[in-house]
Amino acid sequence: MTIRIYKEVYIEASHRLMHYKGKCNRLHGHQWRVEVWAEGETAGDSMILIDYNLIKETVNRYDHEVILNKNDPMAECIGRYQDVVKTDGDPTSELLSERLAAEIQAECDNAGIRATVTRCRVWESTSCYADWER
Repeated sequence: MTIRIYKEVYIEASHRLMHYKGKCNRLHGHQWRVEVWAEGETAGDSMILIDYNLIKETVNRYDHEVILNKNDPMAECIGRYQDVVKTDGDPTSELLSERLAAEIQAECDNAGIRATVTRCRVWESTSCYADWER
């Protein structure tokens, strides 16, 4: 029997869209809302598909972080003073939805969890989100 789960996590993080023409070109922050859907078959006595904490802990790696394109000159400058999460491309909600889905899937695979992340939605404000779907 296939089971589907959903988890919602909120984080605070800043980013900058280096290649954007407009105010998002400047370093700024958001309260990001991340929604994750997964499906598969439960295993063992717990009957848990994925521990919700695994999803939360994976997403929380981005909490209170500065997220920048690895080629952004700000990444090196800010990196002298604190850690910077570096992405392959501008850290848009589109890029982050795909990246978080991949990271959560990798955590499941590494733990031997037979589940598939099927969707990851990243909201960067209350009115806009990007939706990655398998």
